[in-house]
Amino acid sequence: MTEPTSLDAARELLREFPVVDGHNDLPWALREQVRYDLDARDIATPQHAHLHTDIPRLRAGGVGAQYWSVYVRSDLPDAVPATLEQIDCVRQLLARHPADLRAALTAADMEAARAEGRIASLMGAEGGHSIANSLGTLRGLYALGVRYMTLTHNDNVDWADSATDEPGVGGLSAFGREVVREMNREGMLVDLSHVAATTMRDALDTSTAPVIFSHSSSRAVCDHPRNIPDDVLERLPANGGMAMVTFVPKFVLQAAVDWTAAADDNMRAHGFHHLATTPEAMKVHRAFEETNPRPIATVATVADHLDHMREAAGIDHLGIGGDYDGTAFTPDGLDDVSGYPNLIAELLDRGWSKPDLAKLTWQNAVRVLGAAEDVARDLRTTRAPSNATIGSLDG
Repeated sequence: MTEPTSLDAARELLREFPVVDGHNDLPWALREQVRYDLDARDIATPQHAHLHTDIPRLRAGGVGAQYWSVYVRSDLPDAVPATLEQIDCVRQLLARHPADLRAALTAADMEAARAEGRIASLMGAEGGHSIANSLGTLRGLYALGVRYMTLTHNDNVDWADSATDEPGVGGLSAFGREVVREMNREGMLVDLSHVAATTMRDALDTSTAPVIFSHSSSRAVCDHPRNIPDDVLERLPANGGMAMVTFVPKFVLQAAVDWTAAADDNMRAHGFHHLATTPEAMKVHRAFEETNPRPIATVATVADHLDHMREAAGIDHLGIGGDYDGTAFTPDGLDDVSGYPNLIAELLDRGWSKPDLAKLTWQNAVRVLGAAEDVARDLRTTRAPSNATIGSLDG
C-alpha cells in the first residue's frame, strides 16, 4: 500500500474545509472577451483556452466559496452602471448554474452552501469609484449583494489614496472615514487591497469591524506598494481582520516587479491598457515575453509570503485571494483555479497543521464576515444611515 502524498492530504482537507477565495475577476473577463455572452464562455465546460475559471476547475481546486469581483476600471466615465452590469453578470451565472453555485449574503449562507456541496458565491466591488462619492449608492450596492468594497483600485479616489498613485488626501479624507463607518453600519467589509499604506492605517483607525485584504501579499517578502507592510499586518489581530494572499507574480516575486514595469510600458506603447487581457493584448504580451523571458513564480514563492504573514499577523488572520482572471500571468503550479491543492500540499510539507490550514482556507473568512454582520447589527441600533456628502465633509 502506497503512503498518501501531501497532495492527497491537501485534497482530503479541502473536501472538509474548502477554499474561500477573496478575489476572482471572471465577470470582468466575461465583459472584455464576450460582452457577457455566457453561451460563448460556458463555465459549465472547461475554458482553458480563454479563462482561469470554470466550474470543473473550481471543483478540482477545492473551492467552496468565491468572492466574485464586480470590478470596473477607474477610468470609465460611467462606473456605477458598469458596476451594476457586473453584478448582473454574477446573477446570470448563479441562475445558469444552480447545482454548483449558490448565492451567499452571510456567513450562515456560506456554511449552508458548504453543507449542500455548492460553491458559495459572494460579490466584492473593487474601487471606491464604483459609488461615485455617494453613500446612498454604497448602500444600494450592499442591497444588491455586494459584501466588500476595495476602497481604491490603481488610481486615487477623491477621498482615499491608492498604493499605485501619487498621494492625494494623505490616506483617508473626512468623507473617506465616513465611507468606512457607513460600510461598518451596513455590514460591508472594508477591503484594503490596492490602497496606500496611509489609507490602510487610517482605515484601521476608523473601522470598528474587521477589515480584509482580498488579494494582497507581504511587502517584507516582495517590496511592491500593492503589498502589506508588517506594521499593518501586526494590527490585524486587534482589528479581527484578515489578509488574503494573492498569487500575482508581479506582487509575490521581486524579480517580476522590474520585468512587469517594462512589460506594462510595452503594452501602453502598443495602445493597450496595461491590465488588458483580451486576445489581442495577450499577443503583445507574448511577443514581449519571447524576447524578454519572464521571471517565474512558483507555489513556493506564494508559500514564502504565507510563512511570513503568519509570523506577522498570526494564523487566525490569513486567507487566500488568487486574483484569477484578473492577471495575465500566474505562478507555476497555480496556473488556474484548480491549483489550490498544490499550495496546501506545499504548506503541509512546511509543517503547517491541518487545523491551521482549515483556518486559512475556510474558517477565517467565514468568521470575519460573521463578525462584520455582528458589528452592523449593533451599529444599526444607534446610528442612522449617513447622508453626508463629500462637499459637506471635505469642502
